[in-house]
Amino acid sequence: MEININCDLGETSKFCSTENDPLLLSIVNSANIACGYHAGDKPTMKKTVEISKKNGVSIGAHPSFNDPENFGRKRINLSDKEINKLIIDQINILSEIAKENSINVTHVKPHGALNNMACENFDLANTIAKSIMQVNKELIFLVPTGSEMEKAAKKLDMKIAAEIFADRNYEDDGNLVSRSKSNALITDPEIAKKHVIKMVKNQALNCLSGKQISCAIDSICVHGDGKSAVKTAIEIRDGLLKAGVTLKPLDKLKKFA
Repeated sequence: MEININCDLGETSKFCSTENDPLLLSIVNSANIACGYHAGDKPTMKKTVEISKKNGVSIGAHPSFNDPENFGRKRINLSDKEINKLIIDQINILSEIAKENSINVTHVKPHGALNNMACENFDLANTIAKSIMQVNKELIFLVPTGSEMEKAAKKLDMKIAAEIFADRNYEDDGNLVSRSKSNALITDPEIAKKHVIKMVKNQALNCLSGKQISCAIDSICVHGDGKSAVKTAIEIRDGLLKAGVTLKPLDKLKKFA
């Protein structure tokens, strides 16, 4: 079995430090790089791209609402035209930096509120998907498994990678437990590892109630912030390898060959 481990990186801001990024880039297979709208800046993007290339980590754009004051976590209603420009501009910002370093952007993963809204709203998901294809039809759309984004991408016959979250709990409807709740996050690396291994083996989401929801799993997201971020990433990587799983960058998975 092949699996990818991805991480949101380059998110330098008042909310997030990038001190763990170099270590995480020696563990994960793909990096979702902030494009300056919710976090990050061009020097940080350049540094993240350079370290990613050195480690054989594939890079993707991590577009967000233009909302640095809230780290892109505030829901904002925009027109289709505005969403289209938002997505294309951010992919292009990262692509220019990647080109300077002779590496290609291989995937796109929306961030924060934009991601959450598109998980629930097919029309928004469809607009994002079409915007990505407008830039490059070969880009992989990294989306939460079972989401409206996955459905929209399938209708457009896009390259899709379905992800689960290593350090987040799930509700019975398959959505993530809201960050406003105390049980939203899994902070113990050992528990996170068991959570991931069970989901990968069963190809199903583990819900808090014990319910299992069958789903496709191509990638596992580990978050780069938090005190236990690096340890969690190591535990998950080592646990998957011990379980006989082959870890690869997104664009190297057999399904995209």
